[in-house]
Amino acid sequence: MSYDFKVYDQEIQKTIAFKKVDFDRDAVLIHKWMMEDHVHPFWNLNIPLDQFQSHLKKALSDSHQTLYTGYLDGVPMSYWEAYLVKGDVIEETYSSAPYDQGVHLLIGEKEYLGKGLSLPLLRAMVSFQFHERETKKVVAEPDIRNDKMIHVFQKCGFQAVKHIDLPDKTGLLMFCERSEFEKRWQNEGFYNDNK
Repeated sequence: MSYDFKVYDQEIQKTIAFKKVDFDRDAVLIHKWMMEDHVHPFWNLNIPLDQFQSHLKKALSDSHQTLYTGYLDGVPMSYWEAYLVKGDVIEETYSSAPYDQGVHLLIGEKEYLGKGLSLPLLRAMVSFQFHERETKKVVAEPDIRNDKMIHVFQKCGFQAVKHIDLPDKTGLLMFCERSEFEKRWQNEGFYNDNK
């Protein structure tokens, strides 16, 4: 299988890869993840499959975001939304630059929880987003109740900015500046990627 981004993470000694979501291949699997107890309180997409499929089709047709399935050593186990801040509801919450990107994520498969994978996975995705040379900042807005993910974002290099009210939650606006990310991770060896 060819991926949009692939990297070997020395820390966990596993290959992390991302591939654009394909509706036929991925819809049922992502829907299964949305039904999981550790996912639905934050995503609110624990809805019947036909409704989720309509939601996913709409999301896939939204030109300001790209949806990815995340793979660990070739096994699909996470879901990602990488989006341009311009055109997103979050654009109104701060003074954004044209190439700022944002990220949403979930680990879908329960057996991968609690194994220290969130940081390596996030680090790989943010590295992928910074391959757009014009992007100087990656933004996140985790639910303020999601202490675990807020901690992971901070370890990756995101700084808390402020609470923001969004249509579906109160989020913590967080920024990861390219300079901070590269300074923090440039010597980790995971930076080298291939497709």
